[in-house]
Amino acid sequence: MIDIHTNNTKFVEAVTVREFYESFKEPLKMEIVAGEEGLDKTIRERSLNRPALAMVGFFTAFAAKRIQLLGAGEMAFLREQSEQEEEVIMTAILERKVPCMIISRQLAPSKTLKQLANKYKTPLIRTPLKSKTFTTEATLLLEDKFAPRTHIHGTLLDIKGIGTLICGESGVGKSECALALIERGHSLVADDLTYVRRLSERELLGNSSELSRGYMECRGLGIINIAELFGVRSVRLEKRLDLIINFTIWHLGMDEERTGLEENSVEILGLKVPAMEIPVRPGRDMARLVEVAAMVQALKKMGHDSATEFNERLIANMANKAREK
Repeated sequence: MIDIHTNNTKFVEAVTVREFYESFKEPLKMEIVAGEEGLDKTIRERSLNRPALAMVGFFTAFAAKRIQLLGAGEMAFLREQSEQEEEVIMTAILERKVPCMIISRQLAPSKTLKQLANKYKTPLIRTPLKSKTFTTEATLLLEDKFAPRTHIHGTLLDIKGIGTLICGESGVGKSECALALIERGHSLVADDLTYVRRLSERELLGNSSELSRGYMECRGLGIINIAELFGVRSVRLEKRLDLIINFTIWHLGMDEERTGLEENSVEILGLKVPAMEIPVRPGRDMARLVEVAAMVQALKKMGHDSATEFNERLIANMANKAREK
């Protein structure tokens, strides 16, 4: 059983409007036009809501915890209302304590809308992006903000497109193996400590801290700048986690996998990642073994399992010989 310990798992349940605005102000081209006092309100869902039905008084299943997006349709509807009608419509929405409102297409909010945003301390934000574009990009950014996170003691590399995390006890040779792999043209993502986050239910992404990105500690050599030594292509900002390899010190009589038929996995943030254990002993080219393991995993992702295919051929051969007798 391969046991990989994750540390300090963090589940994000809410993001303040201030954090959302300051983090994504540039990519989403946002500007605040009213309600700045409410920037500490919290966004509790990663999706956006179009309040068209709420504007006509239908509040069943109204998603009040989401960002409210006012597109061309909603703004055109408000423009056709009198000041009193607009106030009644928007008051009913704002009284439900929505985190913020965003107007797309750089449409101008009315004086009434700005006054209500200030009164209820609800940030009113404007963007030149179209509603569809803003929704797509903001949802992806919120997915990242709400992503569960943890960190693992291990070195993450991109080996022929396979994100491979090398784990093991301190001093077992993780960094030395990674250095040999980088010399062969593969890329470093994180050395010694890998930060992992789960995007939706699809995949795990790993990266390093900004401080240590591109640097590696190698016993006897000290701190190495990988980009300066091997070029900028030898460093990646992040990579999907596809395979975990655990280095263990070999000892006489230990149980070693010989066929590859047994498939192991490690659960990280609720998702299972294929894993294997490789014993470390003098004379073994660990970098070559890790490289081949990554290529084997690449084949499995394409639907080719060498161990299973060989086992099926062996069974078929035995069956043929039994019939001949």
